[in-house]
Amino acid sequence: MTGRLIAFEGGEAAGKSTQAKLLAERLGAVLTFEPGATDAGARIRSLVLDSPDLALSPRAEALLMAADRAQHVAEVIRPALRSGVHVVADRFIGSSLAYQGVGRRLGVEDVLALSRFATGGLQSDLNLLLEVSQDAARARRPSPGDRIEAEDAEFHQRVLDGFRALAGHHRDRWVVIDGDRSVDEVAEAVNAAIRDRLGV
Repeated sequence: MTGRLIAFEGGEAAGKSTQAKLLAERLGAVLTFEPGATDAGARIRSLVLDSPDLALSPRAEALLMAADRAQHVAEVIRPALRSGVHVVADRFIGSSLAYQGVGRRLGVEDVLALSRFATGGLQSDLNLLLEVSQDAARARRPSPGDRIEAEDAEFHQRVLDGFRALAGHHRDRWVVIDGDRSVDEVAEAVNAAIRDRLGV
């Protein structure tokens, strides 16, 4: 029996890392994240996020994120799933579709094709979109933040709109969760969604 891949998605400071950790502990799952979960990925993460003066083109950014994902799937995700262990990821394909496809205006279909190539067709069994208000996100977000966090409000609004569109168009694989509530209340909603959709 193969494991299930569950991805937490959303904008900056939505609480994804906290909820991913809690769910992974409950399920006894592998907890991972993008970008940067592998040695190669950590170098890519540094290039994409920790280099504020680097003038990356949107296409170069998308290709680097896809390279990180290819290594992540090969080294971490697929081996765990094949051994029957569930995987909980803090970001996966949905983030590329929202950030590069919509935020960078590269087009969702082109970025999806790139991600499918990177993963060899692997997709998450369920995406949990944590939505928080812009005020809450700003209050939680570190300052000055990384290269993408430092983008303007218009960019981040496009990203959020992209996530909402994905969740609306693919209700079989996406669940939207109100992230403005307490950590325990959000975790309760996450657990209910996992039980309802995946039976775990």
